[in-house]
Amino acid sequence: MSIQEVMRYLPHRYPFLLVDRVTDFRPGEYLEAVKNVSINEPFFQGHFPIRPVMPGVLIMEALAQATGLLAFKTQEARNEGQEKQQLYLFVGIDEARFRRQVEPGDQLRMRVDLVRVVRGIWRFKAEARVSEEVVASAILMCAGKEIEL
Repeated sequence: MSIQEVMRYLPHRYPFLLVDRVTDFRPGEYLEAVKNVSINEPFFQGHFPIRPVMPGVLIMEALAQATGLLAFKTQEARNEGQEKQQLYLFVGIDEARFRRQVEPGDQLRMRVDLVRVVRGIWRFKAEARVSEEVVASAILMCAGKEIEL
């Protein structure tokens, strides 16, 4: 998925769109995506001026956006031909771990795996890497909500 297709699914826009490209996915199973981390990111001005580090909460948000994309693509596969205005909201995080800082020039490679869907709550195993090194992981939950435009 190119950035244009990502933007068709996610309501986020600059500076809060944290998925640049989806590199692979299988509806109902997994999604892999990347975020290219640039020194021009607005959060680096204050976090931290002497040693820029991507905030951990934004790494989790990037993973949450990847879960939303997987949920959209999974629902699309299940409900082909139906048009709904749906939004996936981040509703929970468990077992979050941060193992290394993410700095300008890094490429954040994300993978989210669908664990299960129970009563409208989607549960995912999420992991972010730089090169082959795990930088963050968590169990993330989101819930679909129909919205009026």
